[in-house]
Amino acid sequence: MSAQRRAYYDRIAAHGLTPLWEVLGALVPPSPRSPAQPALWRYAELRQYVMEAGEVITAEEAERRVLILENPGLRGQSCITQSLYAGLQLILPGEVAPAHRHTQSALRLVLDGEGAYTAVDGERTTMRRGDFIITPAWTFHDHGNLGDQPVVWLDGLDIPTVRFLDAGFAEKAATHTQSVARPEGDALARYGSNLLPMDYAPKPADPTRVFVYPHDKTRVSLQAIASAGAPDPHLGHKLRYVNPATGASPMPTIAAFTQWLPAGFETRGLRSTDGTIHVCLEGEGEAEIAGTTYRYAENDVFVVPSWHTLKLRASRDAMLFSFSDRPVQQALGLWREERL
Repeated sequence: MSAQRRAYYDRIAAHGLTPLWEVLGALVPPSPRSPAQPALWRYAELRQYVMEAGEVITAEEAERRVLILENPGLRGQSCITQSLYAGLQLILPGEVAPAHRHTQSALRLVLDGEGAYTAVDGERTTMRRGDFIITPAWTFHDHGNLGDQPVVWLDGLDIPTVRFLDAGFAEKAATHTQSVARPEGDALARYGSNLLPMDYAPKPADPTRVFVYPHDKTRVSLQAIASAGAPDPHLGHKLRYVNPATGASPMPTIAAFTQWLPAGFETRGLRSTDGTIHVCLEGEGEAEIAGTTYRYAENDVFVVPSWHTLKLRASRDAMLFSFSDRPVQQALGLWREERL
């Protein structure tokens, strides 16, 4: 760089200016260059640290006793991709994670233990392994454990997206737990049975009123389609979760998917712009991400950053849950996929 150009840059910097031509390639790249890195978290190795957190701090003191899964390329930013957060939450027998609400949307995927519940706007649902539970933005929610064993679930939130937009609000409830206003299963009966209340007219972007998608029903659906035909070469047998009233994603900022890979099956390479977090609920196998192979087993979590090629293999029948920011990208006309 010439002395004249350097001196020019120094002079304009004092006025809050910087030359576009020095950063244009980074700002408008020919293809996505995510700082997020592929990574896998082995639950069998992490479980001891999750349980130890129960000795270090109470659920009430912590408000939410969670160990964040930080992407190795984004350490210190409390995120697993540029737009999403993930963490492992623990609640011990007899504990309550107090009621609050926030503008961030959240999902829960139950991994370990039973006897806990989540309450959303006055209705409780029992948390069973593999259940996909959501708490839409600005809904009061609390968790409790009425059983005799620790319960662990994966949290997924759009915290980085809301942070980027400077739109975060939070509020604690007046009481630790919500009063039960409706019996368990009420939301599923009203909104999740191909029926809707007569006066219910949701907007396209409204989150679903169905806040629990039971694992047992999801598994039955996957097995039914798996028995009916050959797997898609890039996806295996894969379905997306929807708001049954609109067909859109359960939440406007987070998409969720379920996938069945028969033993011995290997997908062809696929890449997309939505960085995606995967969880193995059943079976085991390998995920090849941009040429690097990661071995996954039950309850393991792995992340595929934006525009990184993914190939999945199942050494025995495998069921995977995944979530991403696809609805945001689709709403903005940005989402792209390439099947190799």
